[in-house]
Amino acid sequence: MQSLNQAVSTYPKTFSHIGITVPDLDKAVEFYTETLGFYLIMPPTVIQEEPETAIGQMCQDVLGKDWGNFRIAHLSTGDRIGIELFEFPNSKAAQPKFRPFEIGLFHFSIQDPNIEQLVKKIVAAGGKQRMPIREYYPGEKPYRMCYVEDPFGIVFEIYSHSYELHYSAGAYS
Repeated sequence: MQSLNQAVSTYPKTFSHIGITVPDLDKAVEFYTETLGFYLIMPPTVIQEEPETAIGQMCQDVLGKDWGNFRIAHLSTGDRIGIELFEFPNSKAAQPKFRPFEIGLFHFSIQDPNIEQLVKKIVAAGGKQRMPIREYYPGEKPYRMCYVEDPFGIVFEIYSHSYELHYSAGAYS
């Protein structure tokens, strides 16, 4: 039997945010707000390397020394998940490589009941549709999904319904 301390420590944690490095912060803010509808909660801001402030100390802890500066913007999804967009001066020429078979982040996913319309908006905004829109349970349930890319080649997925509904009893059977 679990003690109270053990039970409390095993509850599911909530997802707070994800950080995404982009080559053009202004264009990324435009895409993620106008195309995906995310809320802009902090406009693009320059962060300078310095050890005097809490943010300066945190950035040095994470990035080390001699990074100079970067730009950041904070967005939020409709369900209050944060999206941090970063633009580093030396990442302009970098293109993300889609490496699903390597350890690390594969993709993130968003939800929209009208996948067809959103995929068209993504493509019109310079993104890419990576696959046809697929049904999880053809003829049974209206659950659909599609992998896409933002204008910078960052891969993400769109679900028509919640994660729980897609994978609840009956998934893959």
